[in-house]
Amino acid sequence: MRLKLLGATACAGVALFAASVFSAQRVEAHEEDTAQATLVEVTSGRISFDHPVPTFKVDAAWPLLPENLILGQVSGLAIDKDDNVWIANRPNALGFSDTGRDADPPITKACCNAPPHIIQFSAEGDYLRGWGGSELAPGESTLEGSGRRAVETGDEQWPRNIHGLFVDEDMTLWFGGNGPGDHAILNFTADGEYIRQIGKRQVTDGNYSKEYLGNPADASYDGKTVLVADGYTNRRIVEFYGENLEYRRLWGAYGANAEDAARDIVFDPSQASSNSDGGAQPESRSFGDIVHCVVRGPESTVYVCDRRNNRLQVFRESEEGVEFLQNVPIAPETGGTRTVTDVGFSPDGAYVYVADMMNGRIWILLRETHEAIGWMGKNGRYAGQFIWLHSLDVDSQGNVYASEVNTGRRVQKFVFQGLED
Repeated sequence: MRLKLLGATACAGVALFAASVFSAQRVEAHEEDTAQATLVEVTSGRISFDHPVPTFKVDAAWPLLPENLILGQVSGLAIDKDDNVWIANRPNALGFSDTGRDADPPITKACCNAPPHIIQFSAEGDYLRGWGGSELAPGESTLEGSGRRAVETGDEQWPRNIHGLFVDEDMTLWFGGNGPGDHAILNFTADGEYIRQIGKRQVTDGNYSKEYLGNPADASYDGKTVLVADGYTNRRIVEFYGENLEYRRLWGAYGANAEDAARDIVFDPSQASSNSDGGAQPESRSFGDIVHCVVRGPESTVYVCDRRNNRLQVFRESEEGVEFLQNVPIAPETGGTRTVTDVGFSPDGAYVYVADMMNGRIWILLRETHEAIGWMGKNGRYAGQFIWLHSLDVDSQGNVYASEVNTGRRVQKFVFQGLED
């Protein structure tokens, strides 16, 4: 069964999913050194019994956030080469009742302060460092007017609403934004020092621009070229190369030219959950209006999250160009915020993990065929559940990490338990 048949099997196979669900009421506690980790079973299911399926438990005690901090929306997540976990966090998503200690004067004694935009945790969940903010990026910004009529001027480059995160082999970080005017991908050192950028805040010029971006959602850098999922205003993948990040090529769905019209109004979150577009079109010849991720996989593959069309598109890149390989629908009849938001791979490259925002699920696919063989998670606020599942990544031990936006506002660790036949 190939995943492109999932639309038919998803409806006919609801009973199969329901029958295969096993949820856990059992909690196991164990001690590792002086820390206590609590592993909780995850609601999950099997679709195919022809292949072994990876299994997981969620570590409900991970991470160990400092007592005076509270997370905002976690809009990006990446694992570095040492298995440390980096997140992109939105302190701007927090309100006065979240961050009472930040008020002047403070309105609460106990908690909490807004966290940095970028945070690094160890694999054990220890807080290692955090940084972020407009003072780290070039340019200055001022506001003219007041309240809702305030207009941003100047050339400050830090994003208004940070989105996506990638850590390369040199331990530098790449991220974009989907707030008003966030039309750049920024590159920083692990210590928060600005290096360079692609595009410029407040400037966008459509799907064929070789210089400017349109609310880029994600990036991937292999040491030579940067791929950008460009993203919330534009609808394309665009590639830049070399130290100076010169334009190389761009493409749309199926590897064709990105002929789709760019979004002609400023993006706001209501557009991410609207069904006014008529619903997902998993076989569309164009990308939908949120190209949410671009992830390099094994064997020179590139995975693109066409979120509004409920699908992955798989390509292979080479010096000569980009070859389209497969269209992979994921729960294609889903509405609302739709499904595909991010992709990760098991350490051996045998499995693909796909984040499904609307259904609160991580799908497990065989990478060889992209057949869906299982899933884990559900909508909810308890450990192992999701509200607006947004980003995921996998460490060298096979553990899966996942983050949430909207009112989810957290990052979770799913500890690999082995394969189940």
